[in-house]
Amino acid sequence: MTESAALEIIPETAAPFATVKGQAVIDLPKDLYIPPDAMKVFLAAFEGPLDFLLYLIRKQNLDILDIPIAEVTKQYMEYIDLMRDLSLELAAEYLVMAAILAEIKSRMLLPRVNDTENNEEDPRAELVRRLQEYERFKQAAEDLENLPRTDRDTFQVEADSDHIDIVKPMPPVALNDLVQALMEVLKRAEFNSRHQIQMSALSVREKMTHILSAIQDKEHLPFTQLFDLREGRLGIVVTFLAMLELLKESLIEFIQAAAFAPIYIKTKGAA
Repeated sequence: MTESAALEIIPETAAPFATVKGQAVIDLPKDLYIPPDAMKVFLAAFEGPLDFLLYLIRKQNLDILDIPIAEVTKQYMEYIDLMRDLSLELAAEYLVMAAILAEIKSRMLLPRVNDTENNEEDPRAELVRRLQEYERFKQAAEDLENLPRTDRDTFQVEADSDHIDIVKPMPPVALNDLVQALMEVLKRAEFNSRHQIQMSALSVREKMTHILSAIQDKEHLPFTQLFDLREGRLGIVVTFLAMLELLKESLIEFIQAAAFAPIYIKTKGAA
């Protein structure tokens, strides 16, 4: 290629703005007509003219008790003109507020008569009063909106407890707990030992019958209540063996409400 050769510039392919029947459309149709009022935007940023006026004052950190009417009126009218140029739909209240601001501005331009008896009220007083009252109600509405609301922030849950069967299983009696309870009874028997001239023979079967008759008509009895300390260590051992025999034959069972709780005895199958 020579120096005098012209450079060929290839334009970048434009991105399609629409796809019609699977084909990309890059150029707008020449016969496309969009009417000027095809789209309307409804103003929803402010609740009304007082809300917008309060926004202008707070945005510039102005004192609400000493409003510069000329500056605020200028900004308000610029806003009204902008909305008209954009063909936005304006409520009649905005135009009424513009007239009120113009009236207050004109009254403030008039000279005031220094009369101590008839002191003329500030033309801005009524507007300031309305702004303060609106600000209080607006703040109260925001505080109410931030409160927790049922079915929005919290939801009530109801449960029919009549159909809920709660089964509380009893913890099984450990062998260590049973031996510990027996040791406590043996210790108590040492303090109640007596000299016996003649000792009658103790039978395990008799103790089994005695235990069954003792708990027959009762829901349960404490483990220690079935021991007769007057029989001494031998009687305690025989009674314990009788309990083990009844437990082996599935006639009684030991129950304990919680760990390290007292041990009870009840007949098999009792509630």
